[in-house]
Amino acid sequence: MVRSQALLLLSLLALSLSGASTAAPRETVGIYELKKGDFSVKITNWGATILSVIFPDSRGNLADVVLGYEGIRPYINGTTYFGALVGRVGGRISGSRFVLNGTAYRLYRNDGTSSIHGGHRGFSFVIWTVEEKVDGEFPYIKLYYHSFDKEQGFPGDLDVYVTYKITAAYELSITMEATARTKATPVNLLQHSYWNLGGHSSGTILSNTVQIFASRITPLDDHFLPTGAFASVSGTPFDFRSPMTVESRFGEVKGGYNLNYVVDGHGMRKAAAVKDGRSGRALELWANQPALTFYTANFLENVEGKGGVVYGKYAGLCLETMGYPDAVNRPEFPSVIVNPGEVYRHDMLFKFSF
Repeated sequence: MVRSQALLLLSLLALSLSGASTAAPRETVGIYELKKGDFSVKITNWGATILSVIFPDSRGNLADVVLGYEGIRPYINGTTYFGALVGRVGGRISGSRFVLNGTAYRLYRNDGTSSIHGGHRGFSFVIWTVEEKVDGEFPYIKLYYHSFDKEQGFPGDLDVYVTYKITAAYELSITMEATARTKATPVNLLQHSYWNLGGHSSGTILSNTVQIFASRITPLDDHFLPTGAFASVSGTPFDFRSPMTVESRFGEVKGGYNLNYVVDGHGMRKAAAVKDGRSGRALELWANQPALTFYTANFLENVEGKGGVVYGKYAGLCLETMGYPDAVNRPEFPSVIVNPGEVYRHDMLFKFSF
């Protein structure tokens, strides 16, 4: 089954890239660059994926600071979600099912008994339409995807847009919007880039200094599903309210960091900050979502990336702002349900410096 799906996706991409003539028009897969001075971001409409982010270090040396594959084709069968736009629902859904308005919906299982990141062919594994690509002082690209009723088991038609924009020198904004058209449906989009501010080929992120503006977490069970409880980070190795290196309390966490934080405050506010002491590069992440998943690439192992670089554990870190994971099965969590005619919006802003 998995092999047949992979062959189908390979065939689809091959036709798209070759410009093969068919009865119905096909979307084509391309690579698009946003550039302002020596700040460059490359994006593909395969999975609305960030392929690279390049900017200088404190000595003026340019480097690509996101992990990724060489070329487009490895993204088709990749399991890392490098740089991807994840949906319809990011994170895990327990039991691959939920009940909404009295109807039970069963989803595609792709993580044990759970569904993760929208199923086996979520938004990361589809071709998006390029709605707009504008160069100039503040370049941007706007991508669109129509998710049909029952796609991966989710109810209702959903129109989804994501805009990547350079809003200032060394600033990248990401705006995700989704409108439910026919039925109430869960929506919880996230951006899944792996950051290594030393450069994607520079080794691990263990010496990076991280700050997360969150006083609480939602503890996870052994299957990485929230228990429904809330816990203070005070006195634990999960407390990043003050800057702390990733490795400073690594011995107290099992296998690395992979957990959900409840970001302090509301609306658009600073969620996290990271600095690489060796290069001087830093980022601030601002977002309007209630939660943030902090992941230190614990499951990367011998993954061949850009330029033949082999990524191992802790080669990057993810900062995934989002709604609460498994909220569809946790009434104690804020709802991620979007009703017909309503618009979901997720704003992120990365401020890079050196």
